[in-house]
Amino acid sequence: MGKASYLVQRVLRMNYKAMLDKISSIHAKTGRSRLAVFRDMKDCAVKYGAGYMDYDLFEMYNLTPEQRDTYLTRGRNNELVARYNDRAHMDQLGDKIKFNTRFAPFLRREWVPVTGDNREQVLAFLERHPVFMAKPSQGSCGWGIERVDGGDYPSREALYSHLLKRAPLLELEEIIVQHPLVAAIYPGAINTVRMVTIRGKSGRVYLVTAMFRIGNGKYVDNFNSGGMVAPMNPQTGTVIDRALDKQKNLYVNHPATGTPIQGFVFPDWDRAVALVKEAAQVVPEVGYVGWDVCFTPQGPCLVEGNQFPGHDIYQLPVHTPDKIGIMPRFRAIEAEEGE
Repeated sequence: MGKASYLVQRVLRMNYKAMLDKISSIHAKTGRSRLAVFRDMKDCAVKYGAGYMDYDLFEMYNLTPEQRDTYLTRGRNNELVARYNDRAHMDQLGDKIKFNTRFAPFLRREWVPVTGDNREQVLAFLERHPVFMAKPSQGSCGWGIERVDGGDYPSREALYSHLLKRAPLLELEEIIVQHPLVAAIYPGAINTVRMVTIRGKSGRVYLVTAMFRIGNGKYVDNFNSGGMVAPMNPQTGTVIDRALDKQKNLYVNHPATGTPIQGFVFPDWDRAVALVKEAAQVVPEVGYVGWDVCFTPQGPCLVEGNQFPGHDIYQLPVHTPDKIGIMPRFRAIEAEEGE
């Protein structure tokens, strides 16, 4: 989708009440007139592909034009997806059943789809794994994921009948045992690292950025489902700043365990980098991916791959005191690839 087409689509689908609420909120914080804020929002949409949510989230009202141009906005992220990801192949990552099938060597865990015609296979899985994760085959942000305890059901047959109601859009996975150093931060969820890669036209894979995603009170670590995020140095695997939740609370240590987050160094980081670079070659038609990587005692493994890697968590204001976003990293890759 071209820039002009994207802007037209955004105008047609925009939640104008939400936009007006954002304008009023920014007016209250800055003292600028609502009309001035609206005009500046419009300029940022045209120049940088930033919608009103980006404008507010990245506090673009506090940025110079040069700083604004360094941010990966929603519009620019969509352009990257369109440039690197062939829609005909994107369901190889977007559908969890297809993903698990294609990326089986990278999973390090047992899984089974619930199709409605593989009863014995599912029952055998339930016998081996009385507690497991049930995931919808499609979806995002951790929605619909459940931790299921077979002991809550009178029999495996009863549990199978319950699961069958969600077939064929359901898959079951063995619970991942994460590395004890990572579990010490928060044991109630699988804490993953979002590792974003670009596969250039040369075939070389680049690690663009990495973010630590941490659970907090739920089984999932997703930022939009109650979790927290903290930026990392992608070269060293070190957490370089505090964790932030959706309510803008900051944590040097995890609030539930007291374990330090800032300064944590991931075990087997070099293996994790090698893992995602190898995985990025499996479906070369999808060259821009956000990989969710878990760290286990046996080494890193893939939880999932995201063909829409997102753009918001990588450059939050509290984590960008220099007010520079991550767009220069993409531009450096493009320059190296001659794109």
